[in-house]
Amino acid sequence: MPALQSSIDALRIAAAAADRMKATDIVAFDVTEPIAITDAMLIATAANERQVLAVAEEVEKDLYLKAGNLQPRSREGLEEARWVLLDYGDFVIHIMHEEDRAFYDLERLWKDCPHIDLRLPLQDERTTGATAAKAH
Repeated sequence: MPALQSSIDALRIAAAAADRMKATDIVAFDVTEPIAITDAMLIATAANERQVLAVAEEVEKDLYLKAGNLQPRSREGLEEARWVLLDYGDFVIHIMHEEDRAFYDLERLWKDCPHIDLRLPLQDERTTGATAAKAH
C-alpha cells in the first residue's frame, strides 16, 4: 500500500518551505513497505546550525498554516541543530546539517524505496529563470 495522499501533499508543502529557506538536496521516500509506523520521509540539507533551525521553523509554520493545522507529535535535535527530526506520525521530516547528512547517508538506507515527486522547480530552471529575469 503506497503512502497516503495526505502525507504526500504535506511533504510537498514541507519541501516547498525548505526550498524557500535555501535547503538543498531535498528528497522524499515512500517507506510504507519496509516500516509500518510511518508512510513517508523527507530529507533536506542545511549549510549550518542556524539554517537547520530556520528550515525547521519554516516547515512547521507552513504545515500548520497550509496543511490543516498540522503539528509534529515530537521534535528532536533542536538543542544541537545538527539534525532536526519532526515526527508527524504519518510522515517524518529530517533537516540535517550538510556534514551530518554526508556522514549518515540516509539515502543509502532507503535507496530501494520509491521516491516521492515533490514538484519542486529544478535547479536548472531556477538558474535559467534568474538569468532571464536579469536580461529583461
